[in-house]
Amino acid sequence: MNAKAFQLNVVRANPATSKTGRTALIRFSQVSNSFIGPSRMLKRLSPRERFEQLVSTYEPMLRAAFIEAIDDIRSNIVLRRIVERLERGDINGAISAMNLDEAAFRPLDEAIRVTFFGGGVAAVEQFPTLRDPSGHRIVVRWDARSLAAEEWLQTHSSQLVTGILQDQQIAIRTALETGLARGDNPTRTALNVVGRVNRVTGTREGGVIGLTTAQSEYVARARQELLTGEPDQLKRYLERSRRDKRFDRTVTAAVRDGKSIPLESVNRIVGRYSDNLLKLRADTIGLHETFAALGASKDIAFRQQIERGNIRADPVTKTWKHTPQEKPRMQHVAMQGQKVQFDQPFIALDGTEIPYPHAPGVPARHTLGCKCFCEYKIDFAARLVR
Repeated sequence: MNAKAFQLNVVRANPATSKTGRTALIRFSQVSNSFIGPSRMLKRLSPRERFEQLVSTYEPMLRAAFIEAIDDIRSNIVLRRIVERLERGDINGAISAMNLDEAAFRPLDEAIRVTFFGGGVAAVEQFPTLRDPSGHRIVVRWDARSLAAEEWLQTHSSQLVTGILQDQQIAIRTALETGLARGDNPTRTALNVVGRVNRVTGTREGGVIGLTTAQSEYVARARQELLTGEPDQLKRYLERSRRDKRFDRTVTAAVRDGKSIPLESVNRIVGRYSDNLLKLRADTIGLHETFAALGASKDIAFRQQIERGNIRADPVTKTWKHTPQEKPRMQHVAMQGQKVQFDQPFIALDGTEIPYPHAPGVPARHTLGCKCFCEYKIDFAARLVR
């Protein structure tokens, strides 16, 4: 099966101020069911291999889309406006001046849509040949405009972006209030939030824009640990797994010599720590949104065929497939191979009912960082419409 190429134009929120000043073009390929290996022999891909190809295609795109949204927000920051509002004690005005709105996350919206549609196309292409009682082949298509597909896209994207913005505003408000209460002047407080401009690249780095509330607190604590100059606090900073280890020598020397670290150095160290946390956030969103979109599109693709009468629900089964990880969820390991009917949920050891991995409404303890998927099968003998 030849790969099918799709294109999507993603229009930046403000093309006039974007890095390229033009429309960005995302090009991706629909994964085929087979590939030609080094021996030039055609190999039939397993369901897991096909799914992994889909993930490798879309996860980087989603990760990049989130970073693009954050870069867009940071590149449009006008520091003077924020500082003026902080000088008046107007924290709400300072947050408003950062222009945090849904439009900035259009690249992420579009990347989710592309992944969702691509997953739906891949799902129907993997269907076995279906024939009606007369022996004629049944045409199976993915309907991206179906009510279920459009509802999932609208609801999922809206909830995701709204959640990001709400959490972001809490994180920024806390950082601004903490900085001013600590005695930092408005300019330093603002820079600790929006990041500082790299003189070489001309882009903002560090800050807390794009981080979760919890990550923003990690950054604040790391800054405090470095500013105290106390050996035990500096050693605590050295335990942070996401720190930039290139600065460890500077921190270790401060511990050894009993000297404080210059403020400028602290800003650089904390800035790189913040950037690493932002990368972690992008990785987390890229992974979760890829699996959520692919899982939903596959489930909806089967529902579409059932609703059209192309297949019945009773011969369709779902099997939980666990993906080995360094730190796996033992509940998901135990669910490996669990098989249920199409309309039945999987049951986790804690009693949680899961329609499919990353399904809407499933608790975060079963979704964040999860790489499981489910394999759908149609009973060959019962797949004709009766």
